[in-house]
Amino acid sequence: MNVVWDCGNGAAGAVTEQLVKRLAGRHHVLFPEIDGTFPNHHPNPVDPETLEILRAEVADKGAQIGIGFDGDGDRIGVVDARGRQVPGDLLTAFIAQDVGLRHKGKPMLLDVKSSDMAMDLLRQAGSAPEVWKTGHSHIKKRMKEVGAPLAGEMSGHIFIADNYYGFDDAIYAGMRVLDQCVRTGFDITAFMDSLPEQHATPELRVPCPDSDKFAAMDTITAHVLAANDPNAVSTIDGVRVRTDGGWWLLRASNTEAVLIARAEAATKDRLDNLVGDIGRALGVANLDW
Repeated sequence: MNVVWDCGNGAAGAVTEQLVKRLAGRHHVLFPEIDGTFPNHHPNPVDPETLEILRAEVADKGAQIGIGFDGDGDRIGVVDARGRQVPGDLLTAFIAQDVGLRHKGKPMLLDVKSSDMAMDLLRQAGSAPEVWKTGHSHIKKRMKEVGAPLAGEMSGHIFIADNYYGFDDAIYAGMRVLDQCVRTGFDITAFMDSLPEQHATPELRVPCPDSDKFAAMDTITAHVLAANDPNAVSTIDGVRVRTDGGWWLLRASNTEAVLIARAEAATKDRLDNLVGDIGRALGVANLDW
């Protein structure tokens, strides 16, 4: 394959340079020099802005895929040949099409921010999908409890326990994607082309001090449970509210002074309404966008 790798001056650089020497195809490695000042871009491979250089290099080199890593090499970001970012939930769903062949009926996990589309794809792959708490420690613990061969988070953590130990290792995840593309002849671009149009927000961040964010979520959760059918509300990690034609989520970030919001709907108009629902829920805790 023709691949662009963006190490982002993080810890994955030296390993990636050694790795590509052993791979067939054409490989273009960006920013392999380890430099904690990150002179080229912030090493967050799921932030669309940090993928601009990778996207441009994929286009310039006529590459089939671009793979980026975060600072310590455990989170992956992918762009396809058309420059489209592949969200973590859909990247997990792509890998599931292969893993599911060997683990029929087994659970596969996605974090609470993941889309219904990804859940449906996991079912089509023959798995029993489950939504779980965001956070790699939570996901790994749950994988062990239920014997899941695969899990993924929107943040780019991909956990593969199929013929592997189960670590969330972005270099390994990238290799599994390439391996699957070559073996099946159905690459990541064809996969993205095959999906229906999705109406979903990215991860939205609402500033909230660390000292206040969990109390704010307690207030929001109490309001949401009182105002909705409890069967339509999941409180496994924040509040995820299912309504006609979609769902919305608010949760406190584990690592930042923010609340995380996301929504998905069947239509653009319905998505706009759900974003309005999020805004009203934030208002209960005296927060806004």
